[in-house]
Amino acid sequence: MNEIVIEMPAIFSVQEAGDFREEIREWIQQGQYRFLLDFRSCSFIDSTGLGVIVSSYKKCVENGGGIRLGTLNANVRNIFELTRLTSVFEII
Repeated sequence: MNEIVIEMPAIFSVQEAGDFREEIREWIQQGQYRFLLDFRSCSFIDSTGLGVIVSSYKKCVENGGGIRLGTLNANVRNIFELTRLTSVFEII
C-alpha cells in the first residue's frame, strides 16, 4: 500500500495534535499504516505533538508499517534530536 503524505500544521501543539490523532486514526481504521509527515510548514512542535506522533508510530509498526518525517526545519529537527527520536524515525 502507498505511503500517505500528511502536511503538518505551522504550530503542532495540543489542538493540532488532537486533529492529527483523529486523522491518522481514520487512516489506520481503513488499513493504512505507512505515512510521511511533511514538516515543510511546521516551525514548532510541543510534547503533546511528539507524543501523538510516537503513539501513532507504534500503532503503525504493530501492523507492519511506519512513519517517516520529511522537510524538518532546524527548530523542529532540534526537538527530535533532543528527545532522541531521530533514532526512532527515518528523517528524509
